[in-house]
Amino acid sequence: MTSDLSKYTIGWIAALHIELAAATVMLDEEHPKLPYDERDPNQYTLGHIGEHNVVIACLPAGQTGTSAATAVATQMLNKFKSIRIGFLVGIGGGVPSPKADIRLGDVVVSLPDMGHGGVVQYDFGKAEAGGRFRRTGHLNTPPKLLLSVVKLARARYEVGESKHVQYLAKFSETTILKKRFSRNSTGQDKLFQPTYDHAGGTTCENCKSEMLLDRPLREVDGPSGADSTVEVHFGTIASGNMVMKDANMRDNISEQLGGHILCFEMEAA
Repeated sequence: MTSDLSKYTIGWIAALHIELAAATVMLDEEHPKLPYDERDPNQYTLGHIGEHNVVIACLPAGQTGTSAATAVATQMLNKFKSIRIGFLVGIGGGVPSPKADIRLGDVVVSLPDMGHGGVVQYDFGKAEAGGRFRRTGHLNTPPKLLLSVVKLARARYEVGESKHVQYLAKFSETTILKKRFSRNSTGQDKLFQPTYDHAGGTTCENCKSEMLLDRPLREVDGPSGADSTVEVHFGTIASGNMVMKDANMRDNISEQLGGHILCFEMEAA
C-alpha cells in the first residue's frame, strides 16, 4: 500500500467498464483511492501486481476511439510521472486466417512485425492518385525492456510453462466472477464465411448454419474447469475509430497490410 504517486510505474488503460472490472480483479491488492482532483477528469484504480505498483484508468462512459484514449493517457502521465510502461488491455475482434487460428477468448499481444511497431492505425493516411490510400499511422516500437519480457513470456508459453491458465482460473473462484468473466467454451465460437451477411440479434440463432465454416474443436482440460486451450498470438493489431463488423472489409484491410493482422480494436493507436 502506498500514497506516493512516484511509486507507480505501470499504467493500464481500459476502454469499457467491464474491462476495468476485470483489470481490478487481477490486482493482488487494491490501494486507497486518490482524493478528487478537479484538474484531472480521470478516475484511477490503484494497486499492485507482484512487486509492481499499477494505476488503472478507464475511458469516460460513452467515449471510444483513439482520441479519447490519448486524452486519458495524457492525464495519467501528467499525474503519475514515474510510469515507465503503459498497457491498453481490452476486447478486440479477431481475424481468423490460415496463418492464425484465432478463436473466441484467445489473447493477442502486439509485437513489432513487418516494419510496424505492433499497432497500425488502419484509417490514418494519405489519399493518393487513382483512389489509392496509403496508411501512415503506426505506433513506435515498445520499450526494449518490455520486448525482452514479452520474448521471455512467449518462450515459456511455447514450452507449456505459461501461467495464464492459472490466472484465468481466478475468475472461477466465486459465482459472480465465474458468471461475469469466465471464458466461453471454444465450441461456442461459430465462424461464418466472410461474405455472409448476419441476421440481426445478439446471437447467431437466426443465422444460416450452412454458411458456417468447418473448424475442429479444441479440447478443454484445465484446473478448476478452466479452458487450457486459450492460445496467445503475437503480432500486429489494427486500430481505428470504428467498430469492425464487416468481415470482407476486415480481410481486405488485413491483406493490404500483408495479411498479418491478428485483431481489430479502437483505442490502441
